[in-house]
Amino acid sequence: MRIGINTRFLLSKKMEGFGWYTFEISKRLVENHPEHEFFFFFDRKYDEKFIFGKNVTPVVLFPPARHPFLFYWWFDISVKRALKKYKIDVFFSPDGYLSLKTKTPQIATIHDLNFEHFPEDIPFSSRKYLKHFFPKFARKANKILTVSNYSKKDVMNTYGINQENIKVIWNGASNNFIPLEISSCITVRNEYSAGKEYFIFVGSLHPRKNIKRLIEAFSIFKQNFPEGYDLVIVGEKLWKTNEDLNINNNLISNIHFTGHLTLEELTKVTASASCLTYIPYFEGFGIPLVEAMQSGIPIIAGNLTSLPEIVGDAGILVNPFNVNEIAKAMELIYLNQHLRTNLINKGFERSKLFSWDFAAADVWTEINLLF
Repeated sequence: MRIGINTRFLLSKKMEGFGWYTFEISKRLVENHPEHEFFFFFDRKYDEKFIFGKNVTPVVLFPPARHPFLFYWWFDISVKRALKKYKIDVFFSPDGYLSLKTKTPQIATIHDLNFEHFPEDIPFSSRKYLKHFFPKFARKANKILTVSNYSKKDVMNTYGINQENIKVIWNGASNNFIPLEISSCITVRNEYSAGKEYFIFVGSLHPRKNIKRLIEAFSIFKQNFPEGYDLVIVGEKLWKTNEDLNINNNLISNIHFTGHLTLEELTKVTASASCLTYIPYFEGFGIPLVEAMQSGIPIIAGNLTSLPEIVGDAGILVNPFNVNEIAKAMELIYLNQHLRTNLINKGFERSKLFSWDFAAADVWTEINLLF
């Protein structure tokens, strides 16, 4: 079989959600199925570390697709031609974008439909493209994969897709996320939080990630517990958003922005935290939740969309629009060691449900079901 994969988010120095999903799934597909040929379609010069085996043929297609007009060109002209040229049997797109012009069977992973529910959070040109084309992608796909039961229901209800055409495959997390010895945690804290214990947020600094309310809740927490944990925020701005976070001058020394971190750095910073605070008001899955479970830290998470499905009983669920409720959860984590230990133990157990090995095996099953 000749399998084409959209690998445009495999970026060596800036791996985010789509990139890690593409990495974890495609690497396993290649390594577990050496008898098949894989064609990785990049939109710019690629890093050789992403060529996971001798059965991979890397192909760079013009133009670099990072703008709505260029999306159309890349998928409907360049990808269409490549699928024909390389006689591809099936095209797998881990970011949900498809070619509407090809007859080649296609599988799309649609992670979530946040742009349908909160369009104001997205720049106009991207919003217009997504709202116009994603319904078409959903109907064009021979099979849709998605990452939570919440997202499956959302795709069904929003685009009128039959449930039989959508398969839920939960994400995993890197096996590099493990607990750290206390001595290592102290070293990390000295580097990233001036030696203080801290709450952590991990994710792009996008409006739906709810950073502004997280900081407001943290401000309330610090008013009540001035010597309490600091806050470390890991991630970069998406779409160059300029959201005013309204950070009180008294908190500037207690909130630490790291920007993008390498995987090695991220695993250490996560495992050295005292709690993950992850309260988006819209999320398709939330990989940082599983990373926290594996790292042995408790979780405070939002109670909307997919997050309760992923967290289960391994975290405190809060209304992401209620800053007092978020602050109260922070207080509980800070004061109650028994609660923290209980959540950590539940997290270790629940993390066993989420595996990239499981996910890749299920993706492979869906590819084979097309033939």
